[in-house]
Amino acid sequence: MVKSGTVILNTAARFLMPLQLIFSVFLLLRGHDEPGGGFIAGLVAAGAFTLYMFAFGVSATRGILRMIDPRDLIGVGLLLGMISVVPAWFVGEPFMTAQWWTIPVVDFKASTPLIFDIGVYLAVLGAVTGMVMSLMEVDKDEP
Repeated sequence: MVKSGTVILNTAARFLMPLQLIFSVFLLLRGHDEPGGGFIAGLVAAGAFTLYMFAFGVSATRGILRMIDPRDLIGVGLLLGMISVVPAWFVGEPFMTAQWWTIPVVDFKASTPLIFDIGVYLAVLGAVTGMVMSLMEVDKDEP
């Protein structure tokens, strides 16, 4: 693993990345009742991966993402956004009407708006991370 940042940046990235990812999930889940949601949560998560990219490089960040290409995240996010409008049709309600389901084991209410927000989260995470990776790879290739 080639380290491209300083010791302080490398250490900060190792500690801040998990905190940023946890905070992004918090923002995602509270987005329907208070400020937050898929877009800002996706930006926070992309900021975590970008910080890691600046500290350790693109190849190390791809190693963290394992086999997931940021473009795949965009596709899955768009697919979830499209799927979130379908459940209303099955219960005979108008297109894009929110549906809610209670999960009794964990006392959690799942909903189609949450599915849509997760789709936005993944699409924003994939788009921003992919753009930053592309920019960093282009910069590396130039003399």
